[in-house]
Amino acid sequence: MKVIVFFALILCGFQSFALNNGLAKTPALGWNSWNFYHCSVNETIIMQAADSLIKSGLFKAGYKYVNIDDCWAFSRNSSGYVQADPTTFPRGIAYLANYVHSLGLLFGIYSDSGTETCAGRPGSLGYETQDATSYADWKVDYLKYDNCNSGEEPPQVRYPVMRDALNKTGRPIYFSMCEWGVNDPATWAPEVGNSWRTTQDIQPTWIHILNNLDLNADLYPYAGPGGWNDPDMLEIGVSSDVTFVESQAHFSLWSIVKSPLIIGCDLTSMDNNTQFILMNTEVIAVNQDSLGLQARIVSSIDPSVKSKTSSTQKFYKKPLENALPNSGLG
Repeated sequence: MKVIVFFALILCGFQSFALNNGLAKTPALGWNSWNFYHCSVNETIIMQAADSLIKSGLFKAGYKYVNIDDCWAFSRNSSGYVQADPTTFPRGIAYLANYVHSLGLLFGIYSDSGTETCAGRPGSLGYETQDATSYADWKVDYLKYDNCNSGEEPPQVRYPVMRDALNKTGRPIYFSMCEWGVNDPATWAPEVGNSWRTTQDIQPTWIHILNNLDLNADLYPYAGPGGWNDPDMLEIGVSSDVTFVESQAHFSLWSIVKSPLIIGCDLTSMDNNTQFILMNTEVIAVNQDSLGLQARIVSSIDPSVKSKTSSTQKFYKKPLENALPNSGLG
């Protein structure tokens, strides 16, 4: 299936409201370990990813979060506090956070709103206060919070518990809700998190990328400064199954729909094409525009009706607060 997408950028003034914890005035930019490494993650990989953000110039382009996904946690001690895997993270999470911070970057971690994470590691259900305290003590800046092994209690009940626990620590921690869009999080999550997944996990194929985009499209009224719809992380550079042109479109579309731009590839072995796409400063500027309105579909053409091609054509429009240089806007 092919989709041709057109979008227009216009300047105007609107204001959106979301959870006010002082964070996510624009969508988060950073890197996450899952899409490339999955559970094969360790201290060295995270430190090398942090180094690569600096050396590659991605940090200067705006990417600042270095986030561990699942598989860092190992057990709980006798007091119920979560412990890092002693084999893969032998010096602990506080050491790793300090290393990332020493480079001028921000550090993120992962947990789950159930009894176990999706990979079977300790979850935070029933331990929200202890885990939030640990994250604050470790100087964590970002929490991705998943939705596996959660029993019958709905996410509308489970996720605010962690929100409150994070807020009580007094440390500003970006709260990334990974609820998969199952219970329409866009309709209730703006008061809970800084971003909320609106889709199932993305895969490194064009059809999966388009599917996540479509599932996210009608949720534009709920996004704004402080809280963003999240169609999942970027697949750029993860697999050759996504072509260069598809990767360019992926990045541009995630930008205009104000998604967090979280890189998922191996930063230590990026090719020139991957780096070229991820460091397109004009596309990043659209994503980071302070007005914070998500692009919406204003019209579409069914190929069976009026199109001269076999592709569905969708037209997006996105207001901007500030004109881009050389864009002809403003």
